[in-house]
Amino acid sequence: MQLKYVGPKPIISHTSIEFDNNKEDKYVYLNIVIQLIKALGDENLKGNTYKYHADTRRLSKDELFEELKKYCSDLNKLIEKENHDVEDEIEHNIQRAHESKVLTDDEIEILESNIEIMHDYLIQRSVNKAVYYCIIDKLADVIANAHIEYIVVPLFAKFTHVLHSVQGSLLKQRNPIDTELEIFKEDGEVFSKLKVVKLLN
Repeated sequence: MQLKYVGPKPIISHTSIEFDNNKEDKYVYLNIVIQLIKALGDENLKGNTYKYHADTRRLSKDELFEELKKYCSDLNKLIEKENHDVEDEIEHNIQRAHESKVLTDDEIEILESNIEIMHDYLIQRSVNKAVYYCIIDKLADVIANAHIEYIVVPLFAKFTHVLHSVQGSLLKQRNPIDTELEIFKEDGEVFSKLKVVKLLN
């Protein structure tokens, strides 16, 4: 299975298929995370502070996949495992529908049909999510090991989402690392700043 964008979180029921636009597909953040990891070792790193430039070139699909493989060395196994796990979850949900004491036979049939319609979508979205958290953990490792003190990014929702994810990953380190997320303005532009409160020694 390849990595590709599918869309927001589906809400599947016996009456309809709807989408929660507040739960975006993690695929949209992969490019940002890879760019941050790559950039933490280049000339944009001044002291222990990194400032991300909004005009940084986006990677193509093929370039993105190749970069992901560098940092998640077991990428294909991760994708395969997630695919298998979601297949099991889909089968479990269909079985639960058939065992329901509340739904009518027609409602069970509609629910099963809706789940089947969204089969590939569900798998792709879960694969994207698993890969996203793999690369977020790698970014957290880079920040911890390089003793990065600040990361500054444009105040866009996608960038802020990535920084929130990094905060969670840093807290899960063997020696948890505290961070603060700040908003500030400079030269008429607004930025998000991830400040590392406690660095590993």
